[in-house]
Amino acid sequence: MITNKRAFAVALLGAGLVASACGSSSSGGTPPAASSTGSTGGTPTITASSFTRDFSAMASLSSLASQGKGSVGVILPDTTSSARYQEFDAPYLKEAFQKAGLSTSQISIKNAQGSNSQFITDAEADITNGASVLLIDPEDPGTGGRVYNYAKQHGVAVIDYDRITKGSYYISFNNVQVGKLIGNGFAQCASQWGVSKPNLIEMAGDPTDNNATLFKQGYNSVVQANSSWTVAQQPAGTWTPSTALTEFEQAYTAHHSVNSAIIPNDENAAPIITYLKNHGIKPKSFPITGQDATLIGLQNILSGYQCGTAYKPIYLEAQAAAAVAMYVRAGKTPPSALVNGSTNNPNDNNKAMPSVLLTPEWVTTANMNNTVIKDQFVTAKQLCTAKYKSACTAAGIS
Repeated sequence: MITNKRAFAVALLGAGLVASACGSSSSGGTPPAASSTGSTGGTPTITASSFTRDFSAMASLSSLASQGKGSVGVILPDTTSSARYQEFDAPYLKEAFQKAGLSTSQISIKNAQGSNSQFITDAEADITNGASVLLIDPEDPGTGGRVYNYAKQHGVAVIDYDRITKGSYYISFNNVQVGKLIGNGFAQCASQWGVSKPNLIEMAGDPTDNNATLFKQGYNSVVQANSSWTVAQQPAGTWTPSTALTEFEQAYTAHHSVNSAIIPNDENAAPIITYLKNHGIKPKSFPITGQDATLIGLQNILSGYQCGTAYKPIYLEAQAAAAVAMYVRAGKTPPSALVNGSTNNPNDNNKAMPSVLLTPEWVTTANMNNTVIKDQFVTAKQLCTAKYKSACTAAGIS
C-alpha cells in the first residue's frame, strides 16, 4: 500500500487555486488562445480543445509519465444504464493513457457492474495495488464519498469522471447544456412532426444522480419557456430502462391525451418506443428524445420514432480525464486552458470544483453522417442493416 501524500497535497492545492479563478456552475469562458499543446517551464501544456479523434495530443504529456509515481485506477459504474462504458469509455481511456506514456501495468480499468459495494472494493484494491490516482464514476454520490474518504486516508488523489462526487477535479460535458439540447431538439422535432401543442410526459434520470438533475434543469428550462406546452406528468426518474418503461406506462395510462415525451437517454427511450409501436403509434407522430447516441437510439431516429440524441464525443472526455490524471499523478497543477470551468458541487456544500466541461451536440438524420459516423462512434455497417438501409440512404449514410 502506498502513501503518496505529497503528490496528493500538491494536487489539492492546485485544485483550490484553479477553483478560485473560475465561475460557478458554468464554463469558465473561452480557453486562452494559445497553441493547443506546448511546454511551460519544463511542464507540458494542453488545452480542452486540443483533443482529436486520433488521440495524438496525448503524446505531448509523455514527459509527465516519468515524473509521476504509482498507477492510475479507473472504475466505471455499470453496463446497463448506457452501453458507452464498455464500448467506448474503457478502450478510449486505455488508449489515452497509453499514448500519454503509461504502460499497461500502470493502468487498471474496471467496471463495478452496478454494484456499489463492488465499486468500493475495486477502489480499495487499486489503492492496495499501488494506485496514486483514482478516476471514478460511481452510480451514486454516497459511494463516491466513501471512496474519496478512503483514498484521502491513503494519500491517493481522486478525479471525478462524468458524474460529480467529491474529487479534486471534475471531467464531464456541460450537463445543463446537454439538457437544453434535449429540450430544444424536442421543440424543433415537435414543430417538424406537426405536434403544435405538446402534451408531454417529462421523464428523468435517477434523482440521486447529479447529472440527471442537471439534464432536467436544462430541458425543463425549455419546457417552461413554451407556454403552449402541457406537462401531463413528471415520473420520479430512473436510469433502469425497465423501470423507466413502467413509469411511462403508468403515466400514459393515466393521461390518454399525451402526444409526446422528453426522455433523457436512448436506453430508457428504447423500451418506451417499442411499447408505443405496440399501441399503434406511427412514425413521426409522437416526439421522443434521447441521449448518448447509442446504436438503438440512432436506429430509432432513422425509423422516425425518436427526434434526436444528445451526442457526447466520449473520446474527448476520455482524453481530458487522462490528461488531468497525468498532471495530478506527477504532482502538477493542470493548466487553466485545460481546466476550463467550475461546477458547484452539491455533495460538498456547493463548493466550486475545478472542471473540464466539454461541448455536446444534437444529432438527427440531418447530421448523423458528419458526427457519429465520421467519429467512428458507430459504423455505417452497424447502423445500416437491411431494416434501416433506405433510411440510411435518405440520410446520406452509406
